[in-house]
Amino acid sequence: MTTTGHPQLTAAIVSEIEAAGPMPFVRFMDLALYHPQYGYYMRPPEAGTERIGWSGDFYTSSDVHPILGQALAKQAEQIDAFLGYPDPFTVVEMGPGKGLLAKHFLSACHARGSGTLQRRLRYVLIERSPAMRAIQQQHLQPWLERDGLVSWLEDIDSLPHDGTVGLLFSNELIDAFPVHRVEVSGGVLKECFVDYRDGRFVECLLPLSNPALAEYLTRLGLILPDGYRTEINLRARDWMASVAGSLSRGAVLTIDYGHSAQDLYGPDRARGTLLCYRSQLTSEDPYTMVGLQDMTTHVDFTSLALAGQEAGLSLTGFTNQMSFLMGLGVEEMIGRLEPESPEFFAALHLLQPHGMGRTFKILVQHKAMTDPQLDGLTFKPFFGSALTATSRGHHEAASAETVGVRR
Repeated sequence: MTTTGHPQLTAAIVSEIEAAGPMPFVRFMDLALYHPQYGYYMRPPEAGTERIGWSGDFYTSSDVHPILGQALAKQAEQIDAFLGYPDPFTVVEMGPGKGLLAKHFLSACHARGSGTLQRRLRYVLIERSPAMRAIQQQHLQPWLERDGLVSWLEDIDSLPHDGTVGLLFSNELIDAFPVHRVEVSGGVLKECFVDYRDGRFVECLLPLSNPALAEYLTRLGLILPDGYRTEINLRARDWMASVAGSLSRGAVLTIDYGHSAQDLYGPDRARGTLLCYRSQLTSEDPYTMVGLQDMTTHVDFTSLALAGQEAGLSLTGFTNQMSFLMGLGVEEMIGRLEPESPEFFAALHLLQPHGMGRTFKILVQHKAMTDPQLDGLTFKPFFGSALTATSRGHHEAASAETVGVRR
């Protein structure tokens, strides 16, 4: 076997292909990232290394500076007030990474006093990886001593249906959902499958494994040209429906890099957005270093908004990370830092217009709240109206958004 990657994982994938034939790319990506024993996210990192962070394969906003967690805590206080100070007020973080964002959120709530919120707050982390849960528990150790404050669940469906009052949010979760890859060939939409030949993984185009793939594009009013390749994230729609179903009253914040559908499936992305990350370097080859590298794609926020709307969520607003932080007083937060210090420049990194500040978007939805005017949506960049129009069924709206670096 000449294929590179985690040996037991690649052997498991090859065995499945040999037994059942070529597998849809979505299955390959699922095994590479989430195989119960050998998947990239499921097994512990090697001793002395980290998977996420400055010395890992990639970093997230919470690795840069606590300011995002501080802003989310401030936004949660406002949502708590809109809801009439419920007891408990539950914050659910889905895909919590190393637990740093939870740590920053809880620390900010404690530092701010937060009125009675500290007494009423319940923080739930949704995490199915035992390896990641162990890391989260290390970072949240001081908060685990407070009875009932922090708890874990394996998946969003473990929450009581229509029973959560508060805030549900995710940060860089959906970009790592396994996706279908499709390509228009000879005027026909086909799907990318993965085969194993001559000691390596190879691609082949076959008929669609799921009719929902063609329906996904039709629903968005999109006709792709011949040769166009892209990704379709069906799991994201199902996930959003589960999120909406678990919420009784409150808000949902989805933070990730991505675009409105018109931008994501535009001519500038005719080869898709799939990227792999290892040691801070990017690659477009998912068939090497299998299980040893992260794989991500950009998020279709239009379809998320539509899925939420169909499941009972109302669209509150759509903005980018820079605008969200500005609305929640990031200038005041930065003003408390020592000028020219490493912490000062780290905080600015989250606001860079040609970096994380505009690359990351924030979709806000709500349920059983009357037109909440949230501070995080005070400043809305020009592309927000495009998502709003499209999510209401008007596919002609589009934006000219430009996107820079990822993560």
